[in-house]
Amino acid sequence: MAKFALGVTRLGFTALQAISPGLAGEAAFRLFCRTPPRHPQGAKAKAAHAAGMLWLKNAERIELPLADGRRAAAFRINGGALGKRKRYLLTHGWGSGMAYMTELIAYLGKDGAEVIGLDFPGHGLSGGRFLHMGLAVEAIAAAQERFGAFDAAIGHSFGGAALTVSATGILPNLRPIEVEKIVTIGSPSEMAWLFTDFGQMIGLGKSAQTALEGKVRRITGRQLADFDVVRPAGRLRAQVLTIHAEDDKEVGAHHARRYQAAGDAVRVFWANGFGHRRIIGAKPVLEEIEAFLGDRQAEEAGIAPFVTLPVRRASL
Repeated sequence: MAKFALGVTRLGFTALQAISPGLAGEAAFRLFCRTPPRHPQGAKAKAAHAAGMLWLKNAERIELPLADGRRAAAFRINGGALGKRKRYLLTHGWGSGMAYMTELIAYLGKDGAEVIGLDFPGHGLSGGRFLHMGLAVEAIAAAQERFGAFDAAIGHSFGGAALTVSATGILPNLRPIEVEKIVTIGSPSEMAWLFTDFGQMIGLGKSAQTALEGKVRRITGRQLADFDVVRPAGRLRAQVLTIHAEDDKEVGAHHARRYQAAGDAVRVFWANGFGHRRIIGAKPVLEEIEAFLGDRQAEEAGIAPFVTLPVRRASL
C-alpha cells in the first residue's frame, strides 16, 4: 500500500473505530481479503505474465463452480484418456496465479503426469477481488470433486498453507483434500501473524483487532489460532516436503522450522538464495520436488508427455 494511501486508510480506521470497533473490524476484514489487481507491475512481471498466459493457451481450461455464484479457473495438462498416471494439484500464492507458475506445471507434467493448476478466486482467470482461507479451501475441494483424488499437491506461499489447512479437515462442510504427499514452497505455518501485522499497519486498536480476528470464526467456523500447522484442530496425514529459503523476505524462515516441528512426516529442504518468488522455478527446487514425488512411472507406461513451449521466466 502506497504511503499516502496508507496514511488515509489509517485516518479512516481511527475515526471508524472511535465510533464502532465492531464496524472497524468488519471493514478491516473486507480490506484484508481484497485481492491485488491482476495487471502486473513492472517490465519483468509483465514479461513473465505474458509468457505464462501464452503457455496456458496450450492447456485445457476448466471452470469450477463454487458457492454464491463464484467460480475458479483450473488448467489441466495431460488430461483425458491417457491411461494410468499420477495426478498433481498446484496452487499459487497471494497476488499470483498459474500464469506465473507454468514452469513448475511443465516440469511436473514432463513425464506424462496429469497436472491441475488452480487459480484461486480473485486471482488469475478466476473472477472477483476477494479471497480468504475458507474460499481457497473450497476451491481445492471443488478441484478434487471435479478431477478426482490427487497423488500429491504442491503449493507456493498462501497456496501451500491452504493445502495443509484443507488436508487437516478442520473446516466444517468442506471435504479435505486426500493426498499422500504435499509440497509447500515458501509457505506460512500459521495465519495469526498476518492479521497482527495487518492490524498494526492500518492502526487498529485492541477492540477493533479482536473484531477483525473474530470475523474468521464467523466465516469459517474456526478460531484464527486453529489455522496453525503445529497445532491443528484436525490432523495432517500426508507426507510433507517443506521448501524454504532463509533469505525469504515475505515469509520468514521460522515458518519452515515450525512445519518441521509438526511431526516426523515433515522434512525441510533449504533453497537458500532463491528468496520468495524465484524459488518456484529454481532447478534445485524442481529436482527436489521430483525426487520427493518419485514420479518415474510414466515413461515405463509409455505415456506421451505434454508438449511444452519454452517459458521465459522473470522474478516478480
